[in-house]
Amino acid sequence: MPTKNKNGYHCPLEATMSIIGGKYKGIIIGHLINKTLRYSELQKLIPQATPKMLIQQLKELESDGIIIRKLYPVVPPKTEYSLSDRGKTLIPIILELNNWGIKYLKEENIPCVYLDNIKN
Repeated sequence: MPTKNKNGYHCPLEATMSIIGGKYKGIIIGHLINKTLRYSELQKLIPQATPKMLIQQLKELESDGIIIRKLYPVVPPKTEYSLSDRGKTLIPIILELNNWGIKYLKEENIPCVYLDNIKN
């Protein structure tokens, strides 16, 4: 289901959030910064996402021109995902959202596997 609204949006932020606001879309974009990943690698990086949900989010990001899906005609099929040029324009935004999340989790003393794996 594409995220585009044929009737337009009430404000630019609504358009932005409709594209990156899916449950795992920002996380997917974050993992694809400066990387090309296979579907199985994304599954391992986002274990809380069901296969159905992950596929749906990837399809929507592809439909919106944020990611590029490359399918290799081999058996078994090999699919790789990377950021498109449009998707790369989101990198500063995703990094700032990540930084805000780090500060929030530390201030609230909320455990996070990612933060636990960072060596200071």
